[in-house]
Amino acid sequence: MNKPPENAGQRESRRKGGDVVRALGLGLITGAADDDCSAIGTYASAGARFGPDLLWTAPVTLPMMYLVVYLSSKLGQVSGRGLFQVISDFYPRWLLWSVLVGVLIGNTIEAAADLGAMSAAIVLFVPLPAPLVVTAVAVVIFALQVLGSYKLIRNVFRWLALALLAYVVSAVLAKPDAASVLRGTLLPQIEFSREYLSILVAIVGTTLSAYLYTWQSNQEVEEEIAKGRTSLEERKGATEGELRRSRRDILIGMTFSNLIMYFIILSTGSTLYKAGHTQIETAAQAAEALRPLAGDAAGILFAAGVIGVGFLAVPIMTAGAAFDFAQAMGWKNSLHAKPRQAPKFYIAIGVITLVAVGLNFFGFNPMKALVWSGIVQGFSTPPLLLLILIMTNNRKIMGDKVNSTSTNILGGVTTLAIFAASAGLVASWFL
Repeated sequence: MNKPPENAGQRESRRKGGDVVRALGLGLITGAADDDCSAIGTYASAGARFGPDLLWTAPVTLPMMYLVVYLSSKLGQVSGRGLFQVISDFYPRWLLWSVLVGVLIGNTIEAAADLGAMSAAIVLFVPLPAPLVVTAVAVVIFALQVLGSYKLIRNVFRWLALALLAYVVSAVLAKPDAASVLRGTLLPQIEFSREYLSILVAIVGTTLSAYLYTWQSNQEVEEEIAKGRTSLEERKGATEGELRRSRRDILIGMTFSNLIMYFIILSTGSTLYKAGHTQIETAAQAAEALRPLAGDAAGILFAAGVIGVGFLAVPIMTAGAAFDFAQAMGWKNSLHAKPRQAPKFYIAIGVITLVAVGLNFFGFNPMKALVWSGIVQGFSTPPLLLLILIMTNNRKIMGDKVNSTSTNILGGVTTLAIFAASAGLVASWFL
């Protein structure tokens, strides 16, 4: 029998005890996942090609990152549903499947590119065939998803996020020129060239990746289930205190993610760019950014960063896509469920992982694929973000927790900025 829903006071009391834990949990995981192998490849390419001139993108994208993840979090908390469950319950099927196809393609391509980048990093110092490494990594990730509990997965993700700190230290020890750093951070410089706009769209696409939206909303539902709120009625609704703590949590996570982005661009901009290595095509070239930190061990440290965040991001992409597909199909979906309790959900994870592995057998360059996957995200993100804005203003879904005017303004500016970046790229192809 289901427990009676808690009132606002009871929910508020139960939440206070886990306040600090949450602040170091969900937001940190999502923020670190945003700096996946795709993002590392994109930011490293940006720094190597343009030096510190693109540092301004970090402070500019931070409020956008915060907004889109917070809206997804609020949607999950207030509705008690994952993003695609909301679309399935409140919108026509044609819209559901139109959005779903784009997200599934984007998640799978990015997971494939991340697996390839992880493989390239491992092969730097372990002489094994790349296809064998990709397969082995995918098997380990899938085993964690199938055999591990949600709590174990969450705790593993939290520790893996710390692998990204290597890039902060490497940038500091690179001794960048202070004047160039300040100029690149505070004075945006925009070139209307195809290469510059391609990198700009890729940066926007990776910082605002669509897989983060669905993962954050589903993660909120999983947290509610972990507290024993297994039915929709038990999960629905959120107090102002809950949303306030969620905002703080997400701000911590997105700030962490944004700082890593900043220091990766600074690290490669202070080493590869200065040395004239402006074109990054392999993980070995990107590893040169860590020489100020570890000399000849730079490859190992770069591999640690790529592999660590890869083991965090790839399962988020594959499980996130499976969540989306299962919700669209009306299947049971939860990482709390055992495979026998939600077989179709886990089969979906397996199929998506298998396709991602298969794409690596076509011989594409992982680093180039990572940048192009970011560009794909830059084109697919605006429609989904617009839909989330519409949903979080729908009183049938959100009740009295619809967006404030300031939130809608920032959301509109963010959507227009992504559209503009993508349109600029298209225009550059014809000029």
